[in-house]
Amino acid sequence: MDIKSKNSRRAGIIVVVILLSICSLIMMSQYDGMKYAMDSANSEATEDAEAPAPYESALGSISHDLAEGNYLLYNEYAKETDPADVLDEYGQRDFDWSKRYFDYEVFDSNGEQLLKNVDEATAEKLQANSEEDAGYAFRAYFTFSQEGELSSVQIDGTSLSPEEEYNLESGYLSSAQEVEYSEEISSIASPENITVIYGMSKENLNAFIEAYSSEYWEYYVEPYESVGETTYYQDTLWPLCYVVAAAALFLPLRRRLDISEMKMFDVPFEVPILVWLFVYATSLDELPPRIVDMTVQDTLVPGMGHGMEIIAAVINFAMWFFIFGLLFWGVTSLRAMIRMKGAYWRDRTLTMKLIRHYRGQGTESDEEMVRKAGGIIKRTKAFLAKQYDALQHIDFREKTNRTILKIVIINYIILAIVCFLWLYGTLALIIYSVLLFLFLRKYVKDLQEKYKLLLKSTNQLAEGHLDTPIEGDIGVFNPIQEELKKIQKGFKKAVDEEVKNERMKTELVTNVSHDLRTPLTAIITYTDLLKNEKNEEKRKEYIDVLERKSMRLKVLIEDLFEISKAASKSVVMHYMKVDIVDLIKQVGLENDSKIKEANLDFRWKLPEHKLVMWLDSQKTYRIFENLIVNITKYAMPHTRVYIEMAEREQDVHISMKNVSAAELNFDTEEITDRFVRGDTSRNTEGSGLGLAIAKSFIELQHGTLKITTEADLFKADITLPKLDIPPEEEQRRQAEKETM
Repeated sequence: MDIKSKNSRRAGIIVVVILLSICSLIMMSQYDGMKYAMDSANSEATEDAEAPAPYESALGSISHDLAEGNYLLYNEYAKETDPADVLDEYGQRDFDWSKRYFDYEVFDSNGEQLLKNVDEATAEKLQANSEEDAGYAFRAYFTFSQEGELSSVQIDGTSLSPEEEYNLESGYLSSAQEVEYSEEISSIASPENITVIYGMSKENLNAFIEAYSSEYWEYYVEPYESVGETTYYQDTLWPLCYVVAAAALFLPLRRRLDISEMKMFDVPFEVPILVWLFVYATSLDELPPRIVDMTVQDTLVPGMGHGMEIIAAVINFAMWFFIFGLLFWGVTSLRAMIRMKGAYWRDRTLTMKLIRHYRGQGTESDEEMVRKAGGIIKRTKAFLAKQYDALQHIDFREKTNRTILKIVIINYIILAIVCFLWLYGTLALIIYSVLLFLFLRKYVKDLQEKYKLLLKSTNQLAEGHLDTPIEGDIGVFNPIQEELKKIQKGFKKAVDEEVKNERMKTELVTNVSHDLRTPLTAIITYTDLLKNEKNEEKRKEYIDVLERKSMRLKVLIEDLFEISKAASKSVVMHYMKVDIVDLIKQVGLENDSKIKEANLDFRWKLPEHKLVMWLDSQKTYRIFENLIVNITKYAMPHTRVYIEMAEREQDVHISMKNVSAAELNFDTEEITDRFVRGDTSRNTEGSGLGLAIAKSFIELQHGTLKITTEADLFKADITLPKLDIPPEEEQRRQAEKETM
């Protein structure tokens, strides 16, 4: 009887294997048809894609750029706003990229060039009455009325159809109005009674279209359908699934082919349901069409087309055999409910077994199932905990191969799970594990070499080689290498700072000697002349010179004492409540004569209300005076100077901006050092201590001074904190707390 049962099972197994193999081969035989269906669908999608006209779409994309360009170009002529302020406020504009494709000019109502950006011949072409006479493939007119409003936009060009001209004209008008009313770029200038014309040649238009089209076609039209989305794929797969499901239902009707009582099909009702839900929830049903797609595109296995097609075929056959086999297993397992009827729900469902167990009504079979499930869970948790602990305590002093073997075994378990999900097969897993073992053995040897490189870097640092770069990839030791680089950088910075201090000391002695010797030499010279001079007028002139040089020497010595005291922190600060707005106005009024002599236009933007702060009045006055006097010495005549004050929550910010008469080629970090001037030739009168004194007095009041330059723009930013009480009072209170 047992022999007959085994023979019938063997026959049934053979039939099922043959059936699953035939279904897999049929699915694979349809790949060419699937590829053809996919290519046809994608080809139709590409042909049907309605791309906008290339000229209209590309030229329409820069309508906003040209609309902003109207104001930028007019401001170049009118200079209503300083270009440096435009760049500082709005940054680089897209118009700077677009304008390289155009000839452009600003014309007044009489057709005269205002900007003179092009020669007369080009200007005549831009203003030609007909597009044929102009010869431009694209031309745009922007006309502004006497009231400074945009009155019209006109588009034409030899490469544009009337419909394209109309569409572009509407789009450009909308963009120009949007820019006009945005009060951003349009606020820098007020174009009145002018016309701005842009012209693009055929050559430039083609270059522009090529730059635009390369980006457009990359993202606009692309295939939308893969193999799995074609009806050909679905029409092949689903009938085969129905055949397999029907075989699972009807084969047991022939006793010789009945394999439904095999142990692999004796599973609870929830198991096949959970398996199918897992496949659906993890999107594993999307993997087969992806593999088919990669197969027909010859990208599944590297080297396809050069003898690797057999491996790809094996992978595809195994995949379909597993899928159809999983379907056959699930349907066969669930088929038992037809044969067992009501007993199926009592004996083949985990839910009922657990309910009976917790009610205390469980049978011996129920309790056995619970014990097995609990044992499996406990053993799994214990195994994972042990392996995790082993990974946490790998001892590299053990033999290399033993350590590597532990890692490979753990890796095998992980990859077995991954392999189950991704259907790559056990054979590939074994090959991968062997290769991984060889790789890790080499990796450990490389790790030892990287450790030697790390030691070499630390030795270089210990020997003082601060300029030798710490380079090279040292793997797991890279974080340590980064820290070594930080240490090296810190040491080098300290050394450079010390070298800089020594250089500054040398320059200090030289500059002090020069600045003191100049007036002193003049005093000695004019004193000798005064002794022998009988002419009373000349004696009076010599005395005036002596007085000026003496005062100059006095100022130098006083500045030197002040900066010395500030550097040594021995300056006594006298804090009081000061209206800083009124103080800076006072400094401006008292230096008004110097400002007028320098031919400068000071623009003040100060708060309307009083701004009372705890400050040293004299020191703060000296800060503002030094900075304003510095501006009168070095600013370019007939330019504007901007002095702005803004109150913030914790402090007050003061900004002073001017255009320098000389090239700003100094180091902004050193300009506030002692006896350092922007005028390195030292032709101007000054001690080089003005900014240094200002910086020291600001820092003594817990503020900051930052000097920045951009092209010829010199900017000083002062930040003074709002103090609730004078610092000396705060120190007194702190001392009282400590004594209590």
